[in-house]
Amino acid sequence: MTPRADAERNRAAILAAATEAFAEHGPAATTEKVAIRAGVAVGTVFRHFPTKDALLVAIMKESLHGLSRRAAESTLFDFIAAVVDEAVRTRTVVTALAAPTLDVGDALRSLTDEIERLLTKARDAGEVRSDVRVDEVMALLTAAAQAAQQGGWSEDLRRRTLAVIFRGLAPWGS
Repeated sequence: MTPRADAERNRAAILAAATEAFAEHGPAATTEKVAIRAGVAVGTVFRHFPTKDALLVAIMKESLHGLSRRAAESTLFDFIAAVVDEAVRTRTVVTALAAPTLDVGDALRSLTDEIERLLTKARDAGEVRSDVRVDEVMALLTAAAQAAQQGGWSEDLRRRTLAVIFRGLAPWGS
């Protein structure tokens, strides 16, 4: 294995371990625990990500790019439901959507562009009111993901909450 391939493998292992650690412990997850999970030395983590914030930014960007890919293959309503489901499994979604202090601008813009495309497609199909804007969808998505993450999120509550959101987006009289 070349040093470059080894470095890429380590970086991927660190990101996967950090994603798990942050999902379990939130921002309190330590770099040391990430290193242990990844099977690398703490120095290796810092070589790839000089600060904990740099590691968190990398996780958020990866999460946002994953959401963008998912949006590209989805409908607006299916995407919203998938994001809420993902939020139940990991804290990464909520942090990524509501991360004003982290430098994830390009990745967040890419996701917003995909959601705008889904919104336009849903409007054109008559599934969404014409006055709904992408910032409103992002706010609803963030709020629903945060609520889902708080615990006590049963399948029934998920279904009812998404139904309220979807009815609110639907054209009047639908």
